[in-house]
Amino acid sequence: MTTERLVHRWKRVYGAHPLHLPVLLASVVLAGYSVWVLGFDALWNHRVWWQAIAVWFAAAIIAHDLILFPAYALLDRALTAASTRAGLRVSPVNYIRVPLLGIGLSFLLFFPGIIRQGATTYHAATGGSQQAFLLRWLLLCATMLAISALAYAIRSLRARRRH
Repeated sequence: MTTERLVHRWKRVYGAHPLHLPVLLASVVLAGYSVWVLGFDALWNHRVWWQAIAVWFAAAIIAHDLILFPAYALLDRALTAASTRAGLRVSPVNYIRVPLLGIGLSFLLFFPGIIRQGATTYHAATGGSQQAFLLRWLLLCATMLAISALAYAIRSLRARRRH
């Protein structure tokens, strides 16, 4: 049985690509490990826990639902329309979506370091400075974009050879 048939059969039974399940399990294990390392008490303030949740929820509604979602939905539609009009054999949409998602999520992760929030505490704890955070984040972004561009180039060349 060919690999394509196995993947098709798996998708019909499971409902997603075979890589979906291991990635999902790995993310659950990573989240559990994070809670285990941090400790449940570090994640739960027994006195004013609801205020932090309310602030994050309000920020998520304002920042994501009212500002970011319309912006990236419009950008995604424009990109999809442009790639359809160009008549490309391989759509570049997902090769742009995935690194941009990684860039956005890693920006959220590195944001306090990039703006040097808590620099004195960071220096006291590690002896280092936060100066390298911006450069490291930019290198990470460039790497994600380069890998995606390389994957798109390989996929486009394989599509040309088939035709």
